[in-house]
Amino acid sequence: MTSLLTFHEIPPLSLYVHLPWCVRKCPYCDFNSHEIGRKSFKESEYVDALIRDLETALPHIWGRRISTIFIGGGTPSLFSAEALNQLMADLNARLNFYPDIEITLEANPGTAEAEKFRDFRKIGINRLSIGVQSFANDKLEQLGRIHDAEEAKAAIQMAKSAGFAEINIDLMFGLPGQTVNQALSDLQTAIDHAPQHISWYQLTIEPNTVFYSKPPVLPEEDQIWEMQERGQALLEKHGYLQYEISAYAKPEHQCLHNLNYWQFGDYLGIGAGAHSKLTNVAEGSITRSARHRIPERYIELAGNAAAVSDKRELNKDDLKLEFMMNVLRLKNGVHPSMFLQRTGLPVSDIQSQLHSAEDNGLLEWNITTLKPTEKGQRYLNDLLQYFMHDNNRMAMQKF
Repeated sequence: MTSLLTFHEIPPLSLYVHLPWCVRKCPYCDFNSHEIGRKSFKESEYVDALIRDLETALPHIWGRRISTIFIGGGTPSLFSAEALNQLMADLNARLNFYPDIEITLEANPGTAEAEKFRDFRKIGINRLSIGVQSFANDKLEQLGRIHDAEEAKAAIQMAKSAGFAEINIDLMFGLPGQTVNQALSDLQTAIDHAPQHISWYQLTIEPNTVFYSKPPVLPEEDQIWEMQERGQALLEKHGYLQYEISAYAKPEHQCLHNLNYWQFGDYLGIGAGAHSKLTNVAEGSITRSARHRIPERYIELAGNAAAVSDKRELNKDDLKLEFMMNVLRLKNGVHPSMFLQRTGLPVSDIQSQLHSAEDNGLLEWNITTLKPTEKGQRYLNDLLQYFMHDNNRMAMQKF
């Protein structure tokens, strides 16, 4: 247990809803996703389970308003509009939404349908995140995607025609065999479609994936660095401002849900494998929890305490590191006062680490600013070492 933390205000609260099924598991994916099958895909039963799960969590968030909702997966656009309409109606009946709430749905071009997109917009979903990953058919095949380049372009147009004013395109670089010019061509195609937001990130090989057991040949490090530098310049030229390591947006179009994560806000996660981080101001504590990962088991347990497979209270060392792991992803950082607001700890608890990181050119810190330098952004893992307790370091090395 931690010593009591001191909070002067309660953090913003977001809701994450996990829909775990997809048509086919991609070889690079380490998310909790499961290939769809006639027996395993239980749409209505799963929505009912989500609401039972939510109802058991309500006492932990009484009186708090929801600022954003993110429906992720898996491939949430596999679900019918009727199922998602029921979900949104049930959420709205039990939660207090801000009037201007951002509600994002992840969509796969391979499951895109114009009528379905129109129905999604009608039921209150106001932001689509489209998992394109590449506009090159050979790269899409290598990545195990179920769509081709034309279907990706068509899905973006469908989203616009359906009335979505907030669209994100997910795009990767550093793909197997990819040249710098190919990566920039991909990015230019995304820009030409004029979304409000582009998530542009490097392919990384994660444990427990097909690519981890059978690694593809990726570009050399200097090629990847050139892709990143030239790509960032291209994005900036077209008015996409970087606000996080892999997030670029037109002014006033940042993803508010992800910003809440990166600013160490609170979030309730429901669904198979979903994670939560909740602050209890009265008890002076912050708790993390996770649901069971297997969809069938989750459906069976939802509504009971046993649906939560892991729960722990964060100690002071956890809080220092986790706060920094999130806010230092932001290009412009945060106001130093946010450390106290979100962790309940005084800035003096990390003052020596801040000075050391600043002395080594990795961090900028003063009475109004806490942010990584350009060097700190490039060497973020080195920067985070300053805030890592021995136990955290050992855990990360083991992972």
